[in-house]
Parts: sequence; C-alpha cells; structure tokens
Amino acid sequence: MAVAQLNESVLQLTLNEGIDPVSGESILKNKRFNNVKTEATAEQLFQTANAFASVQQHELYGISRRDVSDIFEEEA
Repeated sequence: MAVAQLNESVLQLTLNEGIDPVSGESILKNKRFNNVKTEATAEQLFQTANAFASVQQHELYGISRRDVSDIFEEEA
C-alpha cells in the first residue's frame, strides 16, 4: 500500500501590486516563506499570513500552502 510522508511546507502570500496599464489586469506577486512547520494548522497559517500582510506595502490577494510529500510503498 502506498503512503505519503509530508516533508516540507511553504506559506505563499500573493500580493496585488496594482493594475497593468496596458492589459488592465492585476499585477500579482508572490512572497514565499520556507521551512513552515508541517504540523501548522490552516488557522495558524492564516493568522501568520495576515500578520505578514499587515507590514507589506501591497494588498493581500491570496494565501496558499504548498506541501511536498514523498510517496512510497509501505513495508509490511
């Protein structure tokens, strides 16, 4: 049976840096914070992301969590 082992977690904030004058679309930039504890809950990450966003120059557009897992066959 295959199992997944969570190895790494990254918190990503997407910030809206304004409107592109040519296309009229939002200019979005990502800021990533590596080495997030894999045990962190969604609520903890949400609070942390909002704290980081409060000291940013640009408006917070979105919050993402990126997880990396190894998948392997479980030994009997």
